[in-house]
Amino acid sequence: MNINLYHLEKLAEQEINKILRRSETDIEFFMDAIRPVLKDVREKGDAALIEYCRKFDRVDMAETDIAVTEAEFDRADANLDPSIKDVIRTSAENIRKFHQAQTPQEMWFKEIQEGVLAGEKTTPISSVGLYVPRGKGSFPSVMMMLCIPAVIAGVPEIIVCTPPTPEGGVDDASLFTARLCGVNKVFKAGGSQAVAAMAYGTRTIPGVGKVIGPGNAYVSAAKRLLYGVIDVGTPAGPSESVILCDEHANPDIAALDLLIEAEHGPDSTALLVTHSETLAEQVKERLPDLIAALPEERKQFCETVLSNYGGIIVTSGMEASIRFVNDFAPEHMEILTENPMEILPAIKNAGEILLGQYSPITIGNFSLGVNAILPTGGFAKTASCVTVHDFLKRTSIGYLTKTGYDAISETARKFAEYEGFPAHANAIARRKI
Repeated sequence: MNINLYHLEKLAEQEINKILRRSETDIEFFMDAIRPVLKDVREKGDAALIEYCRKFDRVDMAETDIAVTEAEFDRADANLDPSIKDVIRTSAENIRKFHQAQTPQEMWFKEIQEGVLAGEKTTPISSVGLYVPRGKGSFPSVMMMLCIPAVIAGVPEIIVCTPPTPEGGVDDASLFTARLCGVNKVFKAGGSQAVAAMAYGTRTIPGVGKVIGPGNAYVSAAKRLLYGVIDVGTPAGPSESVILCDEHANPDIAALDLLIEAEHGPDSTALLVTHSETLAEQVKERLPDLIAALPEERKQFCETVLSNYGGIIVTSGMEASIRFVNDFAPEHMEILTENPMEILPAIKNAGEILLGQYSPITIGNFSLGVNAILPTGGFAKTASCVTVHDFLKRTSIGYLTKTGYDAISETARKFAEYEGFPAHANAIARRKI
C-alpha cells in the first residue's frame, strides 16, 4: 500500500504547492466540464434536471417527482428507526443551542458624539438554497448543519436540493431531519445542475439569493461559475483534514483519526503533520490494517487519498508544523499534542480546531454542536465556518439630531469639496433647515 510520507524540508517548491492546492489543482477541468450543464438548466429548467438526473444519478423522474411531497415526509417519519430519530434529535439540540448563542441583536445604536447616532439593523436573507450532498450514502448531519442556523436566522424561504436515491426518493433520515428542523421544501436534484436550478430558478425549484452547502468538485466548480448570479456562501468542497501531532501523541488514535476525512471520497485530503519521525513511522505502520478492515469502497477511498492528496508530513519542529498548517488552512483540524491549549493560539487558519484525544472530528461532524460546514481548498485563510450570520445581512443606520448635524456637517462638506464632489457639498451648503 502506497502511503505518502513527505519530509517537508526536502520537498521542492512545486511539490509543496501541489500539496497545498490539493483537489483545487483540478478545478479548471471541472469548470469546463459543467459549463454546458449550467447553460442547459438556465434554458430548459426542469427538463434539463430530468435529463441530468437520468444521466448522472441513473434515475428516471417526471417533473412532478422533483418536489418532495407531504406524503413522502410522512412515510420517512414512519419508516425511520426510532433509535436513529433519537440520535438526530440529540445532535440537533446541541447544534441548535450553539447556533442560538450566535444570534446578534436585531438592531443597535451607539452615540458617536452628541446628537450623532450610528448603528446596525440585522435582517434575514430573503431566500436561501441549501445543498445537501448524497454521494454513496445519506447525510442528515449536513441537513442539520444547514437547516438549523437558517431557521434560527429567520430566513422566510428555505429550500433544499439533494440528489435522489437509486429508487428516486430522498432517504428517510434526511427528510425526518429537514422536518424536525422546520424545513419542508425539499427537491430531488443534485450536482452542478442543482446549484444552477437554485441560481436561475425552474418551474419547480424557485430561484434563491444565496446557496450554501458542501459538495464535490463539480458542485464547487458550479459555485465558482455562478458567483455573481447568486451569493455562493462558504466555499465548501471535497473534505479535508490535518492531524497535528507531537511526539507524545498516541499513534493508534492518530492513525484512526487520519482516516476520518479520508474515507469521504477519492478527492478528499487527509494529512498527518508532525516533527516526530518515530510517530510518523508508527502511524504509517498502523494504517494498512485499519484500512484493510474497512468496507471495500471506503478502503479504496482511503488508499487513493493517502497516495494522492494526503499522507504524512514530517517537519523539522513544532514551529515548522504550525507554519505548514497555517499555509494549508485545513477544513478540519485536530491537535493531538501534550498540551493542545498551548498550540491553539498559534493556529490562525483552520475551519475548525478540535483539541485533544477526546475531541475527534467524528464528534464535531455530528453531535458536538459546532457547524461542520467549513471552508475548504485553503479558503479558511479568509472564510469562516457556516453560522447563523451566513443567513443574515447587516444594514448600517444613521440618525442625527440638529445638535449632531450642526457639529459635523461642515466637516463633511469640506471633505466632499476636497474629493471633488460638488453635489455632495451643496446638499449641506444649500440645505435650509
